[in-house]
Amino acid sequence: MLSSYFTVKGYGEHEIVIQKSRFITYVDRVTTEADAQAFIEKIKKKHWDANHNCSAYMIGENDLIQKANDDGEPSGTAGVPILEVLKKRGLKDTVVVVTRYFGGIKLGAGGLIRAYGSSTSEGLNATGIVERKLMQIFHTKVDYTWLGKLENELRDSRYLIKEINYLDNVEIVTYVTSGEEDAFRSWITDLTNGQAEIVLGDQEYLEQDV
Repeated sequence: MLSSYFTVKGYGEHEIVIQKSRFITYVDRVTTEADAQAFIEKIKKKHWDANHNCSAYMIGENDLIQKANDDGEPSGTAGVPILEVLKKRGLKDTVVVVTRYFGGIKLGAGGLIRAYGSSTSEGLNATGIVERKLMQIFHTKVDYTWLGKLENELRDSRYLIKEINYLDNVEIVTYVTSGEEDAFRSWITDLTNGQAEIVLGDQEYLEQDV
């Protein structure tokens, strides 16, 4: 698992007009090629009357799945520019479809490349980008007499509280950046004079807006 990576926040759409042509950008997060293709087909059905529904996607930890489709535009002027924006931004697990309704003015190869690139960039900005950081979850159980001090110290630290469970003893569930597990254990142990029960939990990704 990657320690961190960038992707889109989720579904988004954005429209711009260039030389009377409408460019409508659709963005979503996908984790499989089947999901990416299903999304593309969904947009194509929605805009069955459009001149073009060009697309690109990049999927996988190491970007092993990369596809671009010009959908009738001159070769290399639509799908590839969309894909290049994804690469430049370092986005993973992302699919983009740019729908074009021709406005009567030809843009030329260079104009098309710029138009599809700009449409993609603006669509991504409108959707939002997140960084997903791999976090280790810790369950720290202490007597209630330690709650105030421990909660205050955690909120002032670089560690993030996920939740607090009020059981026989209080349990504070904390996100710890992968690789800082030993430092966290030592810190909690020192804070509580060794009176905390520290249990290693699962790993999960925590998303933060970029």
